Amino acid sequence: MDSTKVMSLLETLDDEIDDLEESLQPLLKSALSETASKLPLLDKAKLYVLATYAIESMLFSYLRLNGIKAREHPVFKELTRVKQYFDKIKAIETPVERNMAVDKAAVARFIKAGLSGNDKYDLARAEQIAKERAKAHIKFGDSSKDGEKKRKAGELEAATEESSDSSDSDSSSGSAPEITAKPAGSKKKQKMDKTESRPTSGTSTPASASNDGEKKSEKSKRSGEENKTKKKKRSKRAKMRDKKQNGRGVASES
Repeated sequence: MDSTKVMSLLETLDDEIDDLEESLQPLLKSALSETASKLPLLDKAKLYVLATYAIESMLFSYLRLNGIKAREHPVFKELTRVKQYFDKIKAIETPVERNMAVDKAAVARFIKAGLSGNDKYDLARAEQIAKERAKAHIKFGDSSKDGEKKRKAGELEAATEESSDSSDSDSSSGSAPEITAKPAGSKKKQKMDKTESRPTSGTSTPASASNDGEKKSEKSKRSGEENKTKKKKRSKRAKMRDKKQNGRGVASES
């Protein structure tokens, strides 16, 4: 390597060191803690991280100039640790936008814990829980009642269908015996009435005799009236027959 190039590099290094001393004079006049106390929190963190990184980097360069393997030295580990702090500061300066969402369950827990000692709140909450349970019980009872009503209605419909089917079969099979049985019953009743109406021998009285005479006269009157009506009907029928026969004879002559 040419000596001219080395001399030029040394001159630039000397100039940069002079500039660094001028910029570091405000910090070197007083202690680092005094200057950091006047700064806000984020700037204070930047100041401490930059100071430590500058010191560690100078030690790293000194080790390399002396031919020591600086990457195997603990100074290298400290440099990597300080770089992580740089990343943290950048993340704070440029925060990631987050979708703010309220956790309702957590808020409810905080409110319950804060109001747990309030008697009014506890009473109101107990009343609200009791009302909700009562409403749920009423709804369940109504639904069960509706189900029972539907079940009973279905059973009644099935019973009526079965009874109608059985009545139809009974009517079709038992209609003839009922018709034949009715006249027998009526005949028995007539016989009983006749036996009851017959007077016993040796027990007739004048009153019963008069009653018998009145009944006979009434019967004779009824029979006479019936005979008259029958005669009138017969005469009408004869006249109708004569008219029909005369009409047929006229039709045959024409």
